[in-house]
Formats: sequence, structure tokens, C-alpha cells
Amino acid sequence: MSWRLSVDPGQCMGSGMCAGTAPDLFVLDGDHARPVREQIPEGDERALDAADICPMQAITIRDAEGKEIGPRA
Repeated sequence: MSWRLSVDPGQCMGSGMCAGTAPDLFVLDGDHARPVREQIPEGDERALDAADICPMQAITIRDAEGKEIGPRA
């Protein structure tokens, strides 16, 4: 199973906190962050941590069925 990462460029302010937390999962691309790859192995806590600390809540993580699992409440 895999998770799908996405960053909403309309919400992202480019703080770089996600790239600092998980540099192999997120990268700053100009003024915004983006996932290095959209599909990652299920259970990667670093992705959830990055979504949790995003100051604009611009990161969404979905499971294989499309259910939102991150950021955690």
C-alpha cells in the first residue's frame, strides 16, 4: 500500500519546514514546497510530521483509498 502526498500551492507560504523535516519527501521549488514524489510507502511518520508542522496546513496525505490521514488533528 502507499500514501499520496500533495501540497496546495495556494496555501503554501514556502516556510521550508516540511523540507527540513523530510528532505527526501519535500523540496522547495521557487516560492512553494512540493513533494519529491507523490506516492510514498504507507506508514512514513516523517510525512505525517511534516503535514502536522506546516504553518499553513498546505500538506495533505491520503491513503490508497483516498481517505485523508494527514495532517493529524
